[in-house]
Amino acid sequence: MRRLATRVALAGMVAGVLAGCGATKTVTVTQTVTSTVTKTTTTTVPATVAACRGGDLSGGFSQVPGSAGAGSVTYTLTVTNTSSAACYVSGIPQLQLLDTRGGAVPTTVSPAQPGQATAAKIVLQPGDSAKADARFSPDVPGPGDPQTYSSPGNPQACEPTAHELQVKVGGDSVTVSVSPPTPVCSHGALLMSPFAGAS
Repeated sequence: MRRLATRVALAGMVAGVLAGCGATKTVTVTQTVTSTVTKTTTTTVPATVAACRGGDLSGGFSQVPGSAGAGSVTYTLTVTNTSSAACYVSGIPQLQLLDTRGGAVPTTVSPAQPGQATAAKIVLQPGDSAKADARFSPDVPGPGDPQTYSSPGNPQACEPTAHELQVKVGGDSVTVSVSPPTPVCSHGALLMSPFAGAS
């Protein structure tokens, strides 16, 4: 009887100790769910974009302020797509200088940096512009240029003054104003950069 009572007492003590130690265990589980949403935007791009034609463009040929130096100056040719469809320009512009009556005056166009890069197509959306720079001498006669004087100390221009510039594009042409009008020496020698997008 005593042994049984002792065992019952020991069992009670063990149960009490376990209860006091906190036999209950709490486990917290955190679950993270990640979802990915994909949005697709479709832009319609014409399969082919045609070369710009004269009727698609407007523009100008203007002196770059502060560019005069060492007997030469820089003018920038700017063309803007005024049509309702995209078109492109590319490479070194083909140009013809014109006098005040629209008559051709000597013009020779050469790359400013021959072989620098392959000509890129500059796609012009409606309202977009492209530009190309021309470096030339407006007042230093070259070989074969007229070197006469209208009066002592008042030299005439090396070549006739250009008032307009005809730009040949897409088998067509557009005529833009030259601002300010200028002679181009050395038989109209223009060192041109290729067309690039205008910012």
